[in-house]
Amino acid sequence: MPGLLLVATATAVAFAVTRVLPAVPASTVAVALGMLVVNLGAHRPALRPGTRVASRHLLQLAVVLLGLQLSLGHLAQIGVAGLAVVVGTVVVTFTGTRLLGRLLGVSRARSLLVATGFSICGASAIAAMEKVTDHHDDDAPAAVALVTLCGSLGIVLLPLLRGPLDLDPVAFGEWVGASVHDIGQTVATANQVPGALHTAVTVKLARVALLAPLVATVALAARRAAGGVSDAPHRRPPAVPPFLVGFLVAVALASTPLIPDRPAAAARHVQHVLLVAALFGLGTGIHLPTLRRTGGRTLALGMASWLLVAGTAYVGVRLLGD
Repeated sequence: MPGLLLVATATAVAFAVTRVLPAVPASTVAVALGMLVVNLGAHRPALRPGTRVASRHLLQLAVVLLGLQLSLGHLAQIGVAGLAVVVGTVVVTFTGTRLLGRLLGVSRARSLLVATGFSICGASAIAAMEKVTDHHDDDAPAAVALVTLCGSLGIVLLPLLRGPLDLDPVAFGEWVGASVHDIGQTVATANQVPGALHTAVTVKLARVALLAPLVATVALAARRAAGGVSDAPHRRPPAVPPFLVGFLVAVALASTPLIPDRPAAAARHVQHVLLVAALFGLGTGIHLPTLRRTGGRTLALGMASWLLVAGTAYVGVRLLGD
């Protein structure tokens, strides 16, 4: 209970800061507050069970509710060319980031989480992927910190690049949707260019649709690898985490007229609140002295992955965008 009260307080503070400073996303504030708490020595043992619940269970619930924002209709809206841009960007970013991680000497687990976060949808994707792979406790918080940092920088930088890159509002929306990590960051970035928001959100949600097949593919590969080791059955990861099944069920529901507009809108707000709360919990795992040991390589990997996803998405929009 003490930890959950801290999570609730930090979540309220994060939204209050965003209300005063709309350019600063609540997700960024939440991660920063979590980092502040742990690095000032205020993350006492009594608080850790509550923050752990936030970083794990609340984040999983946020992933499930994220499915209600995605329907098969979104895939139809972007067309074959738009879908090709999305799939190409995800494949190149995911595989390229893992290769870069190997070259930089970043662990396979951390490279996998960074690749997933940058190629799909930030913290929600990292939460899904960490359930199907072995990793150290600080790998997921490090990956979340990177996607939060780069996504927040993108809110400022990408609109400034629209003119030099000669992107009209629709093309800019496609670029943002295919390259920015978190949905909230996507909205904040595209909203600065009139006419770009709808396209950006549609393309972004199509990207989110690739979360389930990507995680399932990695999980099945991990199970096959674990099956070849004599003592592995107890450690074999699930083929598909239960909450990811919930995500797919939510997508199926969103693709039908069963959920009225008001409950759907309420679910979006709840999902946002849960995600911000979970990001505070994850932020308490970002212990800077621990990260310093591989921090430089991890930061380099995050920046390289950010450039890779933005560059690939831009080329895709130029070649295939409407």
